[in-house]
Amino acid sequence: MQAADFLHLLEKEGFDFFSGVPCSYFTPLCDLLAGKDSSFHIAAVREDIAVGLCSGAYLTGKMPLVYMQNSGLGYCLEAFASLPMIYRIPMLALVSYRGPQDQGMEEHLIMGQHTEELLKSFKIKYSIFTGDAKEFTARLREIEQYLLKEELPYFLLFNKGALQ
Repeated sequence: MQAADFLHLLEKEGFDFFSGVPCSYFTPLCDLLAGKDSSFHIAAVREDIAVGLCSGAYLTGKMPLVYMQNSGLGYCLEAFASLPMIYRIPMLALVSYRGPQDQGMEEHLIMGQHTEELLKSFKIKYSIFTGDAKEFTARLREIEQYLLKEELPYFLLFNKGALQ
């Protein structure tokens, strides 16, 4: 799916604050976000900081989205567990699903093998982004309803090349 179309759908559904740690899987999206002002997007140096920024944005009336690698997910699960999951702060989390497909980057293998297990063990709702625009449009409405009703984070896992 084209990153511009993806971002347009997110904005249309009300997502109006983005923060995260860049990943090559999200380069097309990050390039678009870099052109936005700081009331819409703040790049973070660590994933837990991005979770904190998104939590604060929600408390000021924004609908936040956080993005990171799955290695960053491992790093910041405590931030999710001690802030948005406890205080019922919804946010959409985009997570690059790095792992076995990243040949030559063995540092991603273990997290890639355990990403879904971690989400399940924390009882975090998630799905895998396929890159199909029609499917995502329908799924996004479901995700937004979940965020508003449950007031909890929802995670979308992205395989390499899903955004262009």
